[in-house]
Amino acid sequence: MENHNILMKELSKNDFKEILFFAKKLNPEKTDDILNQNIFDMFEFKNYTCFGLFQDDILVGISSAWTTVRFYSGKQLELDNVIIDTEIRSSGLGKTFLNLIENWAKEKSYKTIELNTYVQNGRSHKFYFNLGYSILGFHFQKYI
Repeated sequence: MENHNILMKELSKNDFKEILFFAKKLNPEKTDDILNQNIFDMFEFKNYTCFGLFQDDILVGISSAWTTVRFYSGKQLELDNVIIDTEIRSSGLGKTFLNLIENWAKEKSYKTIELNTYVQNGRSHKFYFNLGYSILGFHFQKYI
């Protein structure tokens, strides 16, 4: 990461083409139409933010974030769809991105940051453990 200009900024629905690129990496089985609709729908929620990580003015990562308030934690930032471009993973950008998001959250008086990661994604577990995250429980889902 030497000599690179690293910046995080909030994205908007106007950035949907760039967001779609990363959404497709996470959800290759979904069509562009479905992903685009989901992107636009997410931006309709007032508690939704999409962060972009830029290296030398090139978008290299995104993370969705949802503001919630929970009994057990207070004001919480829940991250999902966290992804760094596969071409430059393991370069320290993921850690930098999460640190930038954490600083943003602290400035806005969030009490916790939470996220889900797939059970089979052991590499991400190690990454989040190294950043001070801990496992609180199991995430359940039911399609309706």
